[in-house]
Amino acid sequence: MSAEIYPKSTRELADLRRSLAPETEAAFQAFSKAVFSEGALSAKTKQLIAVAVAHVTQCPYCITGHTKAAQRAGASAQELMEAVWVAAEMRAGGAFAHSTLMLNTLDDRKS
Repeated sequence: MSAEIYPKSTRELADLRRSLAPETEAAFQAFSKAVFSEGALSAKTKQLIAVAVAHVTQCPYCITGHTKAAQRAGASAQELMEAVWVAAEMRAGGAFAHSTLMLNTLDDRKS
C-alpha cells in the first residue's frame, strides 16, 4: 500500500477519465479555460482566488495545480499565503456567522 493519502494524478488516470466521458471532459476544459482567462479580473487574481477556494474545499489536487498556475501568472509566495489566510478567515467567519442558527435555536427552546 502506498504511503500517499491521495493517489498521484497521472496521465493514465487523466486519459481514463477523459475516455469515460469525453464530451463532458471537453466541456469542462473549455469552461475552465474561459473562467481563468484574462477578463475583469487578471489571470493572476483568478488563480489566487482559486488557491484560496481550494484550501476551503480542501482539494489537494486543486491546491497544487492552482498554486503552480498562480506562480506562472506572477503570484508571489507572500500573495499566495495571504490568499490562504483570507480563506482561513472566511471559513472561520462562516462558522462564527452561522452561530446565529444555534443562538436562535436556543431562543426557540425558551419559548
